[in-house]
Amino acid sequence: MRVLVPFGARDPKSRLAPVFSTTERRALAETMLADVLAALSDHEPVVVANAPVETPVPTHVDDRPLTAAVNARLTGEPTAIVMADLPLISSETITRLLATDSDVVIAPGLGGGTNALVVRDPAFETDYHGVSIRDHRETARAIGATVATVDSYRLGIDVDEPADLVEVLLHGTGDTARWLREHDGWIETTDGRTRFRRESSG
Repeated sequence: MRVLVPFGARDPKSRLAPVFSTTERRALAETMLADVLAALSDHEPVVVANAPVETPVPTHVDDRPLTAAVNARLTGEPTAIVMADLPLISSETITRLLATDSDVVIAPGLGGGTNALVVRDPAFETDYHGVSIRDHRETARAIGATVATVDSYRLGIDVDEPADLVEVLLHGTGDTARWLREHDGWIETTDGRTRFRRESSG
């Protein structure tokens, strides 16, 4: 099965600006990408980036929006799409995703996003705008495709906000968790609640 990894190389992870500089955000995004590619190493992944980026795998630069760039590569061949900001991902998680037998397999993210897809129906097209998990289910049903959901904590945690980094520090074992610790990331606990902090972020 072909595996695509979309990557936002242009101004990555802007919502992490309260805790990381532009240079740091790029480094963090590329570190998360490396963790995802490591989990996919047995599946010959291809990165689809919106700006040039160095990776150890074939990389195509496509500056179109995410939905258009992905749909242009859905040509009827069974294809998995795995987001690049899933630092808790593991090879076992990927095996489970790819082994799920359905025309469309969806791994939801928090807040209504879609963190991974497997597309086996040639009529299916992605739509990553808004509440994409709902839209992808509706699209699959509209074309008569079978739909399965992979309920996975490790696939469900994508990094967009500083709060998401708490999960990486608590549960991550890869390069991303190590990068955060090397850049003074830690977990503050106040009144039973946790949040990500940096020594340099105040």
